[in-house]
Amino acid sequence: MKILITGGAGFIGSHVVRRFVLNYPHYQIYNLDALTYAGNLENIVDIEEQPNYTFVKGDITDAAFIDSLFETEQFNGVVHLAAESHVDRSIKDPLAFVKTNVIGTMNLLNAAKSIWNGDYEGKRFYHVSTDEVYGALGAEGLFTETTSYDPNSPYSASKASSDHFVRAYGETYGLPYVITNCSNNYGPNHFPEKLIPLFLNNIIQNKPLPVYGDGNYTRDWLYVIDHARAIDLVFHKGKHAETYNIGGFNEWKNIDLVKLLCAQMDQKLGRPEGDSEQLITYVKDRPGHDLRYAIDATKIKNELGWEPSVTFEEGLQQTIDWYFDNPEWLANVTSGAYQEYYTKQYEE
Repeated sequence: MKILITGGAGFIGSHVVRRFVLNYPHYQIYNLDALTYAGNLENIVDIEEQPNYTFVKGDITDAAFIDSLFETEQFNGVVHLAAESHVDRSIKDPLAFVKTNVIGTMNLLNAAKSIWNGDYEGKRFYHVSTDEVYGALGAEGLFTETTSYDPNSPYSASKASSDHFVRAYGETYGLPYVITNCSNNYGPNHFPEKLIPLFLNNIIQNKPLPVYGDGNYTRDWLYVIDHARAIDLVFHKGKHAETYNIGGFNEWKNIDLVKLLCAQMDQKLGRPEGDSEQLITYVKDRPGHDLRYAIDATKIKNELGWEPSVTFEEGLQQTIDWYFDNPEWLANVTSGAYQEYYTKQYEE
């Protein structure tokens, strides 16, 4: 098996790459990443010398490059994680999200369709999506696999579009696919623009913790290593042309999450109880901010036997411990030094 994993130097992708490389030594794993600001080869330094691992620097928006790569390597499977994913960035630059999330996905679909050429035995195109394509929930209810799409941000609209194209290629050309829609991920190696790593770093630095609006926005949180477990399971055992929602069964209001993080960080740093909470600062809400996301992950639990392995409190503590055990990683990310790794490793 030759498996292409896109976005494998990113947060979620690095955990998926590691799992596939270590768990399937008889597979050849190709990690394709453009190494934009969120791609960091230091995320996977521990497996880069494995004999079944190959890193390829490249951009999924470059159709000619993608076609050539597929023609040369003849991949059996694709796990597609590469994406622009930060909502705030999508509000400022929507076209960048269309280019990567829609056009990039189309390039991968076209390349897979071309090299597989109707011979789909043992082939699979796995598209990783988000719960944000479903829009927002009120105080009650859960997103299921049959929830209608209702995206509210340029980011979620671009992901919804890519989901539709994957399904369309399945229906029109018979391309074998699966799609998963996941909730908010957290855990080791998370680039500090998202809530948990940003606030963790700000608490260490005694900087303000900017909470949007009244802080009552609710999200379902999924430990990234549990997400990688689910991706592994769906890739190997999920049914063709099916969607699986992956969630943590774990809803938290933002303000409650931040207070829990503050409490755990005070304990870790030896600060007086409640000290870090004083850093909380309420800021102007962002446009189109969805009130609540919550995933019903019953289908993947019942059909494939997956469920989270840790509680949120346990996962958050493990995340905090990882950041404290890896201060050089955090320093390199916040300084931008991590972007020099590719040059040192592959070009010198």
